[in-house]
Parts: sequence; C-alpha cells; structure tokens
Amino acid sequence: MPAGAPTTRPTRVTSRDVARAAGVSQAAVSLVLGDKWRGRVSAPKAEAVRTAARELGYRPNLAARNLRLGHTRTALLVVPALTSEFFARVYTGAARVAADHGFGVVLYPSPEGIGPARDPFASASAALDGVIASSMAAEALAALRGEGLPLVMLDSDPRDPRAAATVNLDLADGVRQVIAHLRDLGHRRITHLAADVDSWTFALRARTVAETLREAPGVVLRTEPAALDVTAALRAARAALTAPGPRPTALLCDDDILAAGACKAARRLGLRVPEDVSVTGFDDLALAGAVEPELTTVRLPAEEFGAAGMRALMAALDGRPSGPTTLPVTLVPRGSTGPAPADAPENAARPGGD
Repeated sequence: MPAGAPTTRPTRVTSRDVARAAGVSQAAVSLVLGDKWRGRVSAPKAEAVRTAARELGYRPNLAARNLRLGHTRTALLVVPALTSEFFARVYTGAARVAADHGFGVVLYPSPEGIGPARDPFASASAALDGVIASSMAAEALAALRGEGLPLVMLDSDPRDPRAAATVNLDLADGVRQVIAHLRDLGHRRITHLAADVDSWTFALRARTVAETLREAPGVVLRTEPAALDVTAALRAARAALTAPGPRPTALLCDDDILAAGACKAARRLGLRVPEDVSVTGFDDLALAGAVEPELTTVRLPAEEFGAAGMRALMAALDGRPSGPTTLPVTLVPRGSTGPAPADAPENAARPGGD
C-alpha cells in the first residue's frame, strides 16, 4: 500500500445486511437468529436467513442481547472422553446448529469418564443456558442438574424422567443388522467382544445380541468382555480364538477399536480375516477404512446426532415439548466379513507372539 494511503477498517456486518441478502425484514432476521421464527417465518425464509448470516460472517452483539434477555446463549456438551473421534463429531454437529442460532458450545470431558461430572464453573446456571450430555447417566450429572438447567441426554435411557429430552441412535437395529449379515454368510459360532463399560449404551448392545441369537437355530453365542482399547481387545480376541472347543467363525465387536484389536489377534495367530474368521465393528470411525481388510461396521451419524441434541435443547429452552428422538443407523459391509469356513476345524488357532 503506498505511503500515506488511507486505511479502511472492515465494516461490521449488521442484521440489516443479513436481511437484505436474504430478502426478508430485519424483524424476520431477529426471529430466526433468536430461534423464535416457528409459526411466524416460513421454513425456506428461515433457512435463507441462516445461510446469509453464515456467508456474510454475521455475529450478533451477544453481550447486549444476553444482558437484555438474562441468557448466556451458551450450552455445555459433556462427554466421557476427548480421545474418541465419535465425540468430536458429535460436538461438530452440535456447534454447527448452535452457531446458526447465535449459541456457543463449551465442550467438557468429564474427569471421571462416565462417572460423576463436577461443575466446571463457580455456578453452572450463571454461565450456561443448558446442558447436553452424550453417553452419560443422568445421575452422573447431578452437580449440573442441581442448578436447574435443562438437560438433554444423548445415547441414554429414553425413559429417564430427569432429562428434558433424549436423542438416541437405533443401536438395537444396528446390532440386528450385523447379526443378520453374519447369519446370511453362514456364521453359526459367534463371539461377542463386549465393551467392559457399565453404561446404558453397551448394556443395550449386549442385551440385543443375546435376545437376537437366543432363538436362532444352530447358533452358538459366547461373550468375551474387553476394555475399550486395542491391547485389551487383542487379549480378549486371542482368548476367544484359542479357547477349548469349536473356534468362533465370527467376532462381533462393540466398536471399531475392539474390532481393530480383534483383527490384530487373528493375524498373530496365523488366521486370515475374513477367510478363517470374520470381524465386525460399530461406529464407522476413520479407523474402519484404515485397517486391512477394511472393516464391516455400523455407521453412526454422529454429526447429525449432535445437531439433533442441540435442536432438542433449544426447543426445551423455548418451552416447546420435544419427545424422544431416535436416528437410524446403517450397516456398511466391507472386506472384514465373508462366508463362514465350510470346514471350520474345532480349534485350529495357532499360538502366536503377543
């Protein structure tokens, strides 16, 4: 820039700019970004406002509005851990919907995992408008619920009366899809590598596996518990594959991390996946496409899951009833599953190194 040339500051985008771009009134912009538009602004116009706000980079004056309304426009998302890609995607979906409505989302990994979550603030009710908790129990959130904040539970018991709303994935259907896939491939000796975690979500999976296979003709089901890490899964899968009696032809794993450990155990025992043993996972993490062969798994729409949770919280804050929501899941067949061995030996696993 030549010396002495005048400098200009970026012009702050206003609600009038958003209104002009969306072809609506400023009042409509206020209603949409304040999530008060239902019954007053059409859905297409509301979407036009949100799109214009995103494209223009509009940021409302939250400090002034919060002072006026007595709200912080901030939600807390509580998760058991930050090490899971699944929870990162849940946060992405929640934050996307929140941003469209002038909300902020604070991500809080509970120091105790699925155990009791401490209040990370001097007073949660002073800092937050509501709480979304993923894969936690309502009693673990007593320190936050005690502040009288609306609570939306994800991946939790939909009958819990302490939640203002619940959003779940159809995990039971996902389990049934996996089992149908394995049975169609001729598998009759199946071992469930069950996550050794005391939570509603994994209890539901275990119960569905047992109930689905209880009456299945000719199917032998065994269960091997494992902590949620590759090393523990490797040990559990090795135990399942070398146990006395007929070797399982399929390992049904509660998540993709357990499945990765199961594949590793099979290779160390000199077994081929899927020719000697099929392996399935759950979640469809990036890991599922990184292992070889790629993993047959159940795809969970994690981002939409988080988005639905945020929408449920905003409905609760607006006084609108929001019943239990269940999102569908999808089986993704890949190379880790194949037909059951035609002449599967009784116990042909060969010991290998750890």
